[in-house]
Amino acid sequence: MSIAVEIHNATKSFADNRVLRGIDLTVRKGTVTVILGPSGSGKSTLLRAINHLEKLDEGYVVVGEELIGVRVQNGRLKELREKEILRQRSRIGFVFQNFNLFPHLTILENVTEAPIALGTPAAEARELGRTLLARVGLTDKEGAYPRQLSGGQQQRVAIARALAFDPELILFDEPTSALDPELVGEVLGVIKSLAGSGRTLIVVTHEIGFAREVGDWVVFLDDGVIVEQGTPDEVIDHPKHQRTQDFLSKVL
Repeated sequence: MSIAVEIHNATKSFADNRVLRGIDLTVRKGTVTVILGPSGSGKSTLLRAINHLEKLDEGYVVVGEELIGVRVQNGRLKELREKEILRQRSRIGFVFQNFNLFPHLTILENVTEAPIALGTPAAEARELGRTLLARVGLTDKEGAYPRQLSGGQQQRVAIARALAFDPELILFDEPTSALDPELVGEVLGVIKSLAGSGRTLIVVTHEIGFAREVGDWVVFLDDGVIVEQGTPDEVIDHPKHQRTQDFLSKVL
């Protein structure tokens, strides 16, 4: 199976706080990788580094055999121009914890705004947007505004927006943590429908049941390092490390 994402020596500090401590991780194409860990362990920072929303202090990320956010010049990594970084990000879907929808745009406009900005004809973008809203079960909401939707519906719109460029890789940063408990299932259901579609999914979450059911590979992160990784059976049901066992005992 080919490689979708390679992370090499990912290191990141904020002032004196070292959030990532030289992480190496390989994600295989077409799989669902779930990243677990306590708050402050570096999960979201690692995810944001994959599409260069966070710039690494050391190390680099490769997505589909392309360096992300940087290029090699005279044996050193140099930052790409913003236009080139934006092109790379268009290949990587990102679903944020707090939806990040534009409040002044309708649901359909939220989904179509980026494709239109990057040159897709408006009529074609609207047709695509309606198809994607149908996929996440929101056909009847295209003219509504974000404030008129529940949190679960807003997150489903965010997923539709992430699908607008038909990305091979989609990153989910705790997509259900801002939702009321009764709305979690509808969002996880949409993510499950994407699993096995040929896309590669990386999901930061505290939903252990989801990780066990849908994950192909589980990574447990703590204090900026990977403590252990493996199949859901290995990491969730039969963890080897005491730190993993302690974490799971508190969330299961």
